[in-house]
Amino acid sequence: MSRNTKAVPEAKAALDQFKYEVASEIGVPLKKGYNGDLTSAQNGSVGGYMVKKMIEAQERQMAGQSPQ
Repeated sequence: MSRNTKAVPEAKAALDQFKYEVASEIGVPLKKGYNGDLTSAQNGSVGGYMVKKMIEAQERQMAGQSPQ
């Protein structure tokens, strides 16, 4: 049984798209399907940058600013 459940399952497609956009931005060759050829550092950088961008977006929203 997986513990890695989504808080909002309906957001899965949007999060997947976001992941590929971030990977492209930072130059990680992420592709749909198997990515076992990528290093843990590459995969970690995608996740870390996703979190950074989500926090920045939330901070802007809380401050009443429009997203950039």
